[in-house]
Amino acid sequence: MTFEPLYLESLKHLRLLPGSLNLISHEERISERRLGAIMFTDLVGYSSMTSVNEKRALQLLGEHRRLLQSVFPNYEGRVVKTIGDAFLVEFQSAVEAVNCAAEVQKQVHKFNSERRTEEKILVRIGIHVGDIVHSEGDVLGDAVNIAARVEPLAEPGGICLTRQVVDQIEKKVEYQIIKVGMRELKNIPSPVEIYKIVLPLETSRLNEKIDLDPHRIAILPFANMSADPNDRYFAEGMTEELISTVSKISELGVISRTSAMRYRDTTLTIAQIGQELSVGTLLEGSVRKAGNRVRITAQLIEVKTDRHLWSQSYDRDLTDVFAIQGDIAEQVAEALRIKLLSKEKAIIEKKATDNPEAYTLYLKGRYYWNERIEEGIKKAITFFEKALNIDPRFAMAYSGLADCYAILADYGWMLPNEAGRLAKDYATKALELDDTLAEAHASLALTLMNNFWDFASCERELKRAIELRPNYAAAYHWNVIMLDYLERFEEAYEMEKRALELDPYSRVMNMGLGIQLFGLGKIDQSIDHLGKVVDQYPNFAPAYLWKSSVHACVSQYDQAIESAKKSIELEPKSAIPKLNLAWVYAVAGRIKDSEKLLDQVLSGTAEGSFPGWIGAVKLSQGKEDEGFESLERALRERDSLLFTLKSSPMIRKYHNDPRWIEIERKLDLLIHFSDSKTSRA
Repeated sequence: MTFEPLYLESLKHLRLLPGSLNLISHEERISERRLGAIMFTDLVGYSSMTSVNEKRALQLLGEHRRLLQSVFPNYEGRVVKTIGDAFLVEFQSAVEAVNCAAEVQKQVHKFNSERRTEEKILVRIGIHVGDIVHSEGDVLGDAVNIAARVEPLAEPGGICLTRQVVDQIEKKVEYQIIKVGMRELKNIPSPVEIYKIVLPLETSRLNEKIDLDPHRIAILPFANMSADPNDRYFAEGMTEELISTVSKISELGVISRTSAMRYRDTTLTIAQIGQELSVGTLLEGSVRKAGNRVRITAQLIEVKTDRHLWSQSYDRDLTDVFAIQGDIAEQVAEALRIKLLSKEKAIIEKKATDNPEAYTLYLKGRYYWNERIEEGIKKAITFFEKALNIDPRFAMAYSGLADCYAILADYGWMLPNEAGRLAKDYATKALELDDTLAEAHASLALTLMNNFWDFASCERELKRAIELRPNYAAAYHWNVIMLDYLERFEEAYEMEKRALELDPYSRVMNMGLGIQLFGLGKIDQSIDHLGKVVDQYPNFAPAYLWKSSVHACVSQYDQAIESAKKSIELEPKSAIPKLNLAWVYAVAGRIKDSEKLLDQVLSGTAEGSFPGWIGAVKLSQGKEDEGFESLERALRERDSLLFTLKSSPMIRKYHNDPRWIEIERKLDLLIHFSDSKTSRA
């Protein structure tokens, strides 16, 4: 189901508002305050079921309620209220709450075993222990809010707990408990430590993971041992460069930076990390930087046995850092009995710059680039430019600039045409200096696709990037975007899954999987998946935008508007979230609201910006001539939103209009023309 609207409604009844927890007026009579366990349950995909077959959805809802209500009393669970398809249940004991949750999932599994796929139900459960205020039959407090936020983190058919629950039930329940990690929860000020229960139904699947492939490896964040805590960028940069270096070995499967960095300062065991990432080997270590000297320690560990396969300390000048990275990669290959290809060895041992100051500035640039915020990207540009002032032949710094301008274009922080040209120029310069930079090939591919529609060259550059760095998740993900533009959705879906194997915790790629499900017409799964993404990454604006668009395309306008507003709240300076809400307002029939918001965007945006979005909004407002005029401009300016409009229901009612048919014809001609190109430009 789409949980947020129903949850907000429940908060009204509980006299709670997001961000304003435990606000109880003096006039309210508080009957009791005590420690309690709160359970939230959720029938997965209920809202989507309703939009597809309301009669069947209501029948399943009734069966779901009867099933769960038959279990709660056996564990002294008190149903405080039902909220749509969700239950809020109170227990005096965390042990009883967990045992009850396990029994619920057992009974649901039994129920499903005798049903066809479309008649099955899936339940998610979240449990938290905390201080609860009882007032006039209701319950209030942080415990209620946190339990509601924990529940969406559970897998369908799963149970998630907070650390407070685990402290209460340790050695008192028969189920295995696995740490998921720290998670940011919406409207909860501090991260919350989340665990999951492994039910007997999952045990066999979990045991299968124990036999992990040793050639699948994660490089954990190297600890910063420098006296200056500001040198953290160097430790993180070294980690990222090691991931890049080791991932050039074709026989290894290397987890990408985004997912590996989640384990910074972790307390998880080697076995737990291995299971979460499905890796058989871990590389960890530390970095100490002092002036132009660096001390690096590294150790390679086998997950299954917790045995050290190799360890080494390096005490060198900063100028030797590339040699250290290359040696570590070669030692990893030797320890895992992998024979390096000669071309792999040559690439691994290549030295990017002789100047340690330029390299340090480059690492600072990458540190800020990885923040993926506008201010961080602009800082990164400054550091990359400083590095190039010192060493004008430092190809990696040019590649960094290309990545910066690609992000500025993609996120709408700079006019796409201008940013796209700069990204192309910098990537081309990087490759003129060093044709073995996988990142530069991938960055060039992205701008050739988004800004120049040169798909033949884009595909060639992506293949070269993957050839040079077989574990480069971003190259697979950008390939997904190209396949989407070409409406090859099945291929795109499989490619996105490959990207997620390499970067399982990437918020962008997890969002991408939801988009692929939408492209395949799997609306229920798309909404459910995007819902999990925004719950897991509550500050990620693009996921709310896409969730909004999917809701709007199936006429779920309240949910669409709410998600669209959230994306604006998170990215108030960006025009695209506002244009999305203007479109949602229009398709929902709120034309005046749409016109007002569009006027606001146009007054603060350079003329000619975002013509595809503007065209979609105006068409949805019923202003056909103005809408098609904007779409013609989008075609002239190569606005890639046209590919989305071609394949999605955003302007479906106009797909048979002769003016749109002509735009599609020209679009196909431009793609065909691009396919005939052979030059990189």
